[in-house]
Amino acid sequence: MPQPPRPPRPARPAHLPPHPHRYPRPRPRPRPQRTRRGRAPDRRRTGRARGGRPRWGVRLAGGLAAAVLGSGAVGHAVVTGLDVGIERVDPFKDMKNRPRAGHGLNFLLVGTDGRDRISREDRREYRLGGAPCHCTDTVMLVHLSADRKRASVVSLPRDSYAELPAHRDESSGEQHGPHPVKLNAAYAEGGPRLTVRTVEQMTRVKIDHYLEVDFTSFMKTVDAMGGVEICTAKALNDRNTGLHLLPGTHRLSGGQALQYVRSRHVDGAADLGRMQRQQRFMAAIVKQATTGGVLLNPVKFKQVSSTLLGSVRADPGFGSEQMLALGQAMRDFAPSSSEFASVPIGNPSFPVKGIGSTVKWDGPKAAELFEAVRQDRPLAPAPGPVRPGRPVQPARPQQPPAVPVDVPPERIRVRVENGTRIDGLGSRVDAALRATGFDTTGTPGNGAGRDVKRTVIAYDPRWDRSARTVSAALPGSELRAVPGRGRTVLVIAGTDYRKVVPVRPEDPHQGRFGVLTGDQVTCGK
Repeated sequence: MPQPPRPPRPARPAHLPPHPHRYPRPRPRPRPQRTRRGRAPDRRRTGRARGGRPRWGVRLAGGLAAAVLGSGAVGHAVVTGLDVGIERVDPFKDMKNRPRAGHGLNFLLVGTDGRDRISREDRREYRLGGAPCHCTDTVMLVHLSADRKRASVVSLPRDSYAELPAHRDESSGEQHGPHPVKLNAAYAEGGPRLTVRTVEQMTRVKIDHYLEVDFTSFMKTVDAMGGVEICTAKALNDRNTGLHLLPGTHRLSGGQALQYVRSRHVDGAADLGRMQRQQRFMAAIVKQATTGGVLLNPVKFKQVSSTLLGSVRADPGFGSEQMLALGQAMRDFAPSSSEFASVPIGNPSFPVKGIGSTVKWDGPKAAELFEAVRQDRPLAPAPGPVRPGRPVQPARPQQPPAVPVDVPPERIRVRVENGTRIDGLGSRVDAALRATGFDTTGTPGNGAGRDVKRTVIAYDPRWDRSARTVSAALPGSELRAVPGRGRTVLVIAGTDYRKVVPVRPEDPHQGRFGVLTGDQVTCGK
């Protein structure tokens, strides 16, 4: 339909200054935009977001946020002022006859019992009653390789047999000669300085930085990270700490994480089992920081850093500059970049008069472990060399992450039966279970019935942990207790069978030092 003619603009009096904006043009009727083949206009074609702003600007902003920690000037701006809240302690003052410096960077990380600084509500909720011991609850030697591509964490049992050097007691002021103690007593008698001296004397590794974390700072840091994800293949219950975790994956808050790393009565492993859980937690922290956006998000990085640095004690040489350098170094970390070991133990119950039972190290193996730290060598065993003349095998396709289980599959005897009319199904299931590590009979048979729809796992209740491991490899299967069956687990394959899920023991220690890498103990995704 033709548009009516536009009325002429009225003449403006000559005595008035020109203000064309006071005489706006009538708004024309909206006309539909023509698009090819009837499609609506696509902002992606123009590269513009709503309001006419270029969408590449959004992408550029995201890229800048990811690179901010790698940029010197901006990175320094992010962490400026974080040093203010750090409580300083100088554990290296007047120290003599120290070990020779090696390669890389060595941190002594200690966790202290600071329950007196926790609110009454938190003490009640997380079972932190009693008086603080003013001793080290955790002692770890953390080595960052010279190329900043690997972190090695060595746990030192707090009940380790130690011989303190001559020192003055910080509490009483009395002078003491050398005498034996448990390692955690070094802090009670001489604070951080005596702790560093004692660890250096025992390991012959020179400590570069000292970090002390108490219960409060630990919980605050975990909460600032948004919690930490932990997975367990078995139920964890400890009346003393109030820890109650069912098998599976859990995201722990700061208080729950404290319960997890403090629990000593989950199993018969006592303090050694607790150290394994602490290592698993450290691996989860590394994974959370490197894959959860903490290191690539400047706001998140500053929040976590300020929480950590504002609630720890550190030596004068560690502050925001070093925190930024660590963040930059760890940006390319993967879970496998961290490795965890415990000092080799010679006698876990070494009696000492007046002290009680202590943990005695295996001297030769411990010396070999700490020599590797000094020489900046990986603790985990390297892959074996390719033999001369043997062709290099092509890379295997990436396998799905293995599910952690309580019992190693190689310890479980399994017999497979075909409960269907599908030819060869029993052989396929037997081979798949054997490929993931189970000790199968290798001679699958036919079941009594041939109309089984859901795969059945028949087991003796005395071997229920083994049955749960088999069930993890066959998700969706039915667990059926059969008293008197014996140790061999029977798998009756049904028509629902699709595949066997890879499984691995929860603590797959490897090599001479029983090393675990971070990817072996974190939750697979």
